[in-house]
Amino acid sequence: MPEPNFLVLRLGSLGDIIHTFPAVSGLRRSFPGAGIVWLTHPKWEGLVRSSNLANEIWTLDTRDWPSLWGILSHVRKHPFGAAIDYQGLWKSASIPFLSGISQRIGFSSETIREAGVQILYTDRVNVTAKVHIADQNGLLSTRLGAKHSVGDVRLCVSSQDEDSKRAFMQQAGIEDYIVLSPGGGWRSKCWPEDRYGKLAARIAHEFGLRSVINAGPGEQGSVQAITSAAENAHPFPHSGTLGELTALLKNAKAVIAGDTGPLHLANALGSPVLALFGPTDPARNGPYWPGATVLRWEGARTTYKRSREPDESLLHISVDEVMNALHGLLGSTSAREKRHE
Repeated sequence: MPEPNFLVLRLGSLGDIIHTFPAVSGLRRSFPGAGIVWLTHPKWEGLVRSSNLANEIWTLDTRDWPSLWGILSHVRKHPFGAAIDYQGLWKSASIPFLSGISQRIGFSSETIREAGVQILYTDRVNVTAKVHIADQNGLLSTRLGAKHSVGDVRLCVSSQDEDSKRAFMQQAGIEDYIVLSPGGGWRSKCWPEDRYGKLAARIAHEFGLRSVINAGPGEQGSVQAITSAAENAHPFPHSGTLGELTALLKNAKAVIAGDTGPLHLANALGSPVLALFGPTDPARNGPYWPGATVLRWEGARTTYKRSREPDESLLHISVDEVMNALHGLLGSTSAREKRHE
């Protein structure tokens, strides 16, 4: 008997998609002959494709009515045996419901941000908030009958993006580097820019390495603040496509960031990461794969409320503390590299 087709939904964002990969990998490992169609936002199509986990990738912009009606029509024409909504929002849960897919799996009300969404699911999964979000997603896969809740993830970087990264480095006169990624969707999750600048100066002095600042849209002010605080270290800003960022992170000596998408992307790529956590819980939202060091003030209180200023707990993480952790991270990385020579 042929294995069924599955529709999986995770529309965004970067970090959330990264933490969905293990669960879809578990699904793929458990049902190697199944047809898996991943529905996501057009912005993340390349990222999902880089995982090689889905047979097809369909895109949807929920703010575009023609796109929405087109996807509903497209889904109805395909014989999906089940749908898994890893997103847990009305806009994602409504797609399999309105398309008439008979089995619809999602989280119970305890872990859903938008009230009432669970009424659109036929199967609701209860999870513990302390469980890492990637493992929570894995529980949705097992509800479908997957023998493996999670699986391995290997992201591919295109030769074009590798070439673009190489050209950028040659232009900047940089060989080995550390990536600083100061931005984030919530200001309250971000370590202060002046400390990133002082950190770049210490990195240049103690390691002889240049820092590359990952600058997202609208973060020019942050770049200027870091550059000013870095004095003569001259950190180099980088703004590029998601594919180019992936190549940049993959080849970094280390990546230093808060609880943001680039941190989790670097972690998935196997790069050494130093995570600076404040209000969010690293047990639930921290780096999922080995090779990461997490710093969080012991007095930090977990909250997911957004604010316009760095959370107080992040102010308790000093530049000295980050440098000490970076020495340990780079030392362990060098030891691993020597063992593999």
